[in-house]
Amino acid sequence: MPKLWDETMDAHRRAVQDAVLTATVALVAEHGLAPVTMSQIAKEAGIGRATLYKYFPDVQSVLVAWHERHVAAHLEHLGRARDHADGPAEQLEAVLHGYAHLAHNRRRDGEVAAFVHRDQHVLRAQRRLHGLLCDVVAAAAAAGAARDDVSAAELADYCLHALSAAGGMASGEAVRRLVDVTLSGLRPAHRGAERRAP
Repeated sequence: MPKLWDETMDAHRRAVQDAVLTATVALVAEHGLAPVTMSQIAKEAGIGRATLYKYFPDVQSVLVAWHERHVAAHLEHLGRARDHADGPAEQLEAVLHGYAHLAHNRRRDGEVAAFVHRDQHVLRAQRRLHGLLCDVVAAAAAAGAARDDVSAAELADYCLHALSAAGGMASGEAVRRLVDVTLSGLRPAHRGAERRAP
């Protein structure tokens, strides 16, 4: 097939999928998950049911696809935050602030988030997030900006668990304070502390 045709078909597929994902999330937000049907999704997206079934077998698969796209966008956002920061310490801080902000906003996803977070693909997303954070922590530790007496993997776990509390925070200021507290736990241990008199 000519390249232009391929690009046109890909753009059409993406447009249909975008419309389906947007329509589904809107319907679930308005009516809840249980009553939403494929017929409603097709109507809301402005496509026929047969077309919808070419892309997705059921409502659950639409929600999983939405979540996978959502996660990819979050990881891309965190990667950009890291890449726009000047050095390892700043990159670590930028990623932690970015993740805390995402965790703070996650509570608004409601029933959709509750459903998709039970799915197996969430484990893959968590591994990718953990890997990104491990890399940032390891780079900060190598530069002397984070502690090196605990593994980067354990410190990444610490950050993810600590910052998940941002979902319950009442304000952006509270989220910033939580990030500051988390960062304080990552600071390098004082080298001469063990020589101090009790």
